[in-house]
This record gives sequence, structure tokens and C-alpha cells, in this order.
Amino acid sequence: MESTSRAAEGIVVRRRSPIRWGQILTIAGFLLPAAVLYIGLVLLPVVQAVYYSFFRWNGLGPLTAFVGSANYLRILGDKVFVRALGHNLQLVLLSLLIQLPLALALALLIRSLAHGRAVFRTIFFLPFVLSEVVTGVIWNFIYRPDGGLVEALLKGIAPALAQTALLANPNTVLYALFVVITWKFFGYHMILYIAGLQNIPAEIEEAAQIDGCGTFQTLRYVTIPLLSPTIRLTIYLSVLGSLQFFDLIWVMTTGGPVNASDTMATYLYKFGFQRFQLGYGSAIAVIMFAICFSFSLVYQRFAMRRDFA
Repeated sequence: MESTSRAAEGIVVRRRSPIRWGQILTIAGFLLPAAVLYIGLVLLPVVQAVYYSFFRWNGLGPLTAFVGSANYLRILGDKVFVRALGHNLQLVLLSLLIQLPLALALALLIRSLAHGRAVFRTIFFLPFVLSEVVTGVIWNFIYRPDGGLVEALLKGIAPALAQTALLANPNTVLYALFVVITWKFFGYHMILYIAGLQNIPAEIEEAAQIDGCGTFQTLRYVTIPLLSPTIRLTIYLSVLGSLQFFDLIWVMTTGGPVNASDTMATYLYKFGFQRFQLGYGSAIAVIMFAICFSFSLVYQRFAMRRDFA
């Protein structure tokens, strides 16, 4: 009688499902190693860098000389750091205007080939496989002013420039490094573009051509818009990479000549490790982290919002 009245009133009694402790422990067991590594190798060093940045510390003794924001004020007032930041921004601009369009053009060209696509993909991607140290050593020999490949080419094309030491000239060193950076990384972006192009249904482009669109119109109004998520991703990766360049530049020029190729990372290494100013170096690292993190948040919020949705 009582159960009938409850059903009539629309009251449903549900039994509370028991807690599955075995399943919870299994999930925690799989997540714990990754969480420990992430906390120990990512979050904890960030917190430590922020803490060290408020001290004048050489990395050897105890933290006793608290200087507050003096390290940050010193960084912002140092013309060498401001110039290094400008070099990073210059590399960002060159990457967006030259490296990524070149990678996209080659991806479109390879897609249009009837035969040999795999061969060309492999050839263009091979430089990315090399380590940055090996790449720097190889290109140091190529740029040598006494018998290097670049000098031999310039003798045949522009003899007046044949004796120019590109890595020793403050006016050309950054552009010479950008050539190496483009040679190494454009293949990676090209592979991303090729993968994005393969996800575009061929029927859509064929329908556009049937409707009277030419090759350029199809590319502009159909292919590029459908490829926009991949383009936004490559822009994101390219900007973050350009803000953190270190290995390749350090091997080839160590930031010289006269700081003409310094970046924020090489500036950090010089002051933080070579001069044993780890408190000052930690402040540089915090500024680099703040710049990259701020860009990441803003870009994902406004540019990649639709991709995440």
C-alpha cells in the first residue's frame, strides 16, 4: 500500500551506488607517476625560480641577501636584455612572414604531385630530426669565411660579398641564423600542413571548381579556411619556439658578436650560469615564463577558442 502511494506521488527511491575504491585506486595509480613528475619537474622549479628571483644569490651559499624587486628593475633597465627581447620578437616576425608561408607553399606543392610525395616529405623533414647542436656545427662549417659553402656560392653570384663573414657581422648575423632556423624547422610545419590538407574532403574543392572557382579562388576561399585550425596551431608553436631559442644560437654565435644575436635564453645563460648570478637569472626566467604564459593564455582564449570548442 505504501509503495503504491509513493509511485502515485511520483517519488522514486534510488539506491546510492557504492563507492568503487578499487577503480579509484587504479586511476590514482596511473595518474600518480605523471603527477609527481609534473609537480617535481615543472611546477616546483617555477615556484623556486620565483622565490630565488627576490635574492642576490650565486647558487652556492644560503639565501640571505634579499633584494626584493631589484633584479626585475635591473632587467628592465638593461639595454642588452631589451635588445635580446627585440631579437626574439624579430625572429617571431620573420617566422610568421617567411617560415610558415614557405612551409604552407611546399605542403600545397607536394600535395599536387602525382608521384614522389613520400620522398619529398622525407627530404624536407630530415633537418628537423637532427639535434640543434649538430645543426649548429654543420652550419658553422657552411658559413665559414675561408672555404665555406656560402662563400663558394657568393663567389659565383656576387664576388663583392664573397668575403663577408655573415656570423661575424652584427648586421647580418641574426638573418644568417634565421636561415638555419628556417632550414631546420620548416619541415615540421610542412608535415603539419600536409596532415591538415589530408583532412580536407576532396569533394568540397571539386565542388568549388565545378561552380567556376579557379585554382587561386579555391585555395583562398575553400582550402585555407578549412586549414585554419592547423594554421593557428603552427602560429602558436612558432611564436613559443621563437621566444625560447637557445641551443642553436649558442652553438653558432654564443649571442655575439657584441650581443647582436642574443636572445632572452642566451642572456639568461650568460648571467645565471656563466657569471653565477642565479638570483638575477631566476628573475630573467620568470619574465620569460610570464611572456610565454601570457601569450599562450591570450592566444588560446581568442584565436584557438573555436578549435577547443
